[in-house]
Amino acid sequence: MSERKRSKLSLSERSDIWSRWKSGQSLHEIGRAFGKPHSCIRCLLLPRGGIAPAARRRSRLALTLAEREDISRGIVSGWPLREIARRLDRAASTVSREVTRHGGRPAYRAHDADSQTWESALRPKRCVLAMRRKLRNIVASKLILDWSPEQISGWLKTEYPDDESLRVSHETIYRSLFIQARGALKKELLDRLRTKRRISNNVGSVKSFLSALLPSLRRVVFLVLL
Repeated sequence: MSERKRSKLSLSERSDIWSRWKSGQSLHEIGRAFGKPHSCIRCLLLPRGGIAPAARRRSRLALTLAEREDISRGIVSGWPLREIARRLDRAASTVSREVTRHGGRPAYRAHDADSQTWESALRPKRCVLAMRRKLRNIVASKLILDWSPEQISGWLKTEYPDDESLRVSHETIYRSLFIQARGALKKELLDRLRTKRRISNNVGSVKSFLSALLPSLRRVVFLVLL
């Protein structure tokens, strides 16, 4: 028997699914609206713990397309990168990295650079706990002591008020446990997931759901965080 080929969900469809989920529709209701099995909808929602991704916005610190066009014109005019940076009121290192990242002076094109930067932002980023070993060790040690993510996040702000590298939100801790556990803890998590109610539509309930999982996660938390 040949299997029906399933088409991928478009960006607009994904956005609509998150909107429907947030409004309270069930997996089955959403699936029927899109002609998809509820398991397909679940596969979209589950990796993010049922929490909709934030709308994409450019950082206020990032170079704009207009600034990139000024860089391109400056290069064509033969200006030094420091002069271009001065006119843009940007650090020379910022302009230098920008030009180097996108092919150097001969190959730099403003629109191409802007598009590539926007697209690269979609690539998966390493979790902050994976990048900062000291922070990771602290979080793991507190989880082992049965601290909640909220307690850990608040304690870090008090204990290290001047060290931004030792800050992490409780949402990040919850999400890290939920998403990263699909590796080493996949079987144990799935076994427990099958005994729990369905993933929830709101952040508060997702936190409660994950809190119920934390006791079993703590037993092997070092497999995930270390």
